Amino acid sequence: MTYDPSSANPLAGNPLRSRADVEKALHDLFNPLLPFFSQGGARVRLNGAAAHFDRIAADVEGFARPLWGIAPLAAGGGRFDHWALYREGLANGMDPEHPDYWGEVSATDQRMVEMAAIGFTLRMVPHLAWDPLPDRAKRNIAAYLKHIRRFDYADNNWKFFRILVDLGLEEVGIDFDRSLTESYLEELDGFYLGDGWYRDGNVRRIDHYIPFAMHFYGLIYARLAKGDEDRAARYRERAERFARDIRHWYDEDGGALAFGRSLTYRFACAGIWGAFAFADLEALPWGEIKGQYMRHLRWWAAHPIADRDGVLSVGYCYPNLLMSESYNSAGSPYWALKAFLPLALPESHPFWQAEESPAVASPEPIPLKHPGMVMMHTRSNVVALSSGQQNYQMRFGAEKYAKFVYSSRYGFSVEADERAYASAAFDGMIGFSDYGRHYRVREGNEVATIAGDKLYARWKPWTDVTVETWLLPANPWHIRVHRIETPRPLSATEGGFAIARTDLNADVCEEGEGMALARSVSDVSIILDLSEASKRGGRAHRALPNTNLVSAKTIVPQLRGEIPAGTTILVTAAMALPVGSDSDAALAKPPTLPDVAELEGLFALQGIEVSAIQVPERF
Repeated sequence: MTYDPSSANPLAGNPLRSRADVEKALHDLFNPLLPFFSQGGARVRLNGAAAHFDRIAADVEGFARPLWGIAPLAAGGGRFDHWALYREGLANGMDPEHPDYWGEVSATDQRMVEMAAIGFTLRMVPHLAWDPLPDRAKRNIAAYLKHIRRFDYADNNWKFFRILVDLGLEEVGIDFDRSLTESYLEELDGFYLGDGWYRDGNVRRIDHYIPFAMHFYGLIYARLAKGDEDRAARYRERAERFARDIRHWYDEDGGALAFGRSLTYRFACAGIWGAFAFADLEALPWGEIKGQYMRHLRWWAAHPIADRDGVLSVGYCYPNLLMSESYNSAGSPYWALKAFLPLALPESHPFWQAEESPAVASPEPIPLKHPGMVMMHTRSNVVALSSGQQNYQMRFGAEKYAKFVYSSRYGFSVEADERAYASAAFDGMIGFSDYGRHYRVREGNEVATIAGDKLYARWKPWTDVTVETWLLPANPWHIRVHRIETPRPLSATEGGFAIARTDLNADVCEEGEGMALARSVSDVSIILDLSEASKRGGRAHRALPNTNLVSAKTIVPQLRGEIPAGTTILVTAAMALPVGSDSDAALAKPPTLPDVAELEGLFALQGIEVSAIQVPERF
């Protein structure tokens, strides 16, 4: 018997072309959870793996997160057969005398996150989640939610969670201190950068939390809030501007740029497109919005994202705890059900009636100054040249935020062993070692600027080593120029894109002076040394398994060499494409060596600071 990995996916086989298909997808995703509800209905424990918060909070994740899809389904008239189970869970989870009680909150707590889905549900379907409850249960729920909202939420998108709870309390007639609501709304406005872009908190972190959190919740507020028309109008205007940029984080097949944290939320990245529909905001033509939404769901239907029982796994394109965050429990992936927000809309809505339009894929590079990126659309892929963001707080922060290049089709890799320089993937980045065992990569920048469609950054892998990096688009190629100043010799390894490795070593690999190439049945990846000095050696590196987010086994073309003490300039070109005529044409015409002096002059005249920059706090 042959194992079909797509069978480990509740979306497999669903054409995902219509509202009915999307409704079926939601049921197929939820139903595998039913055996895991506790006897009291308030907890859903999916496995024995842990997150940094307590086990009960993880169980609450499993209970609450499906409501992001279930509540819109019911609000739009869809059938859901388990409201009695959810009402029992709400009543017991917030009853201090019940064994399933969720516990009292006395400080910033993961339960604050999960109560947002409950507030949203109370606002959307009070006739199903609230009205049938006995008075004692209503008193307990009101007391629990009013108590939890008193405490400080994390200083980022979490501030929206108090606001969503408040929307629910208001809908069911519970009084609360509205000054706390207003203070958080004002603080959230302080995260706005301009041109539709926010940062996620007081750190300058710009990732998928901007579309699937800041704008997602903002558009829900714009649709549901009462008596705050000015702020609702601002949220809608910002989202409309944002749409023109964020479309370039998605490729023509529906894949989203793999960048940043919390990627185990997977098709939560469809949430922004669904939120435009929910808010009745035609930020782009409805056909384009629907196309982005549907293609993204179809993209995920092709990957083995669930365990054999149909429960979504922690991971990205396959189960993978290595790439996860410390706050990912087994219930965390159900944040993906935020994608089902447009089920609140009837079939007659223009979003559902529209014919899908193809993605807008510009042949020219697209500069995005706020995240510090230059986007390039290639076949079945979108590539981001990245100025890099600092993130010491998250596991694999350097891999998730500070590589030179990211991709939708090829994802990125996290490293499995920081004590194994020789076996590191280093895709999309350069790694240095001063004795061949431990290594350093870019973790943040001292300076980063953008000039037109080119990026510059100065960064320090050690306090006494300085690297200046220029990133230049040459679609489908990109060029990296590094000027390295070091007082001692270093070893350096620089990687191109990681592509899926075929079993039985059926891939074609080429290695030589100044080049490495890997070709599978589906893709080709190449890295070239354009340096004028002696060339680095090429290696088609078979990376350690389960390090890449998209493919469990990969090959990464690398350039490896020694860096002498003093100043060294390295120039690298890399690209990856699906196998075909365009990849053949690209291989036949690699880019040429840029003039470093001209680059310095360009940035001296036109360079502007990237808003996503942070100066590293340590080395």
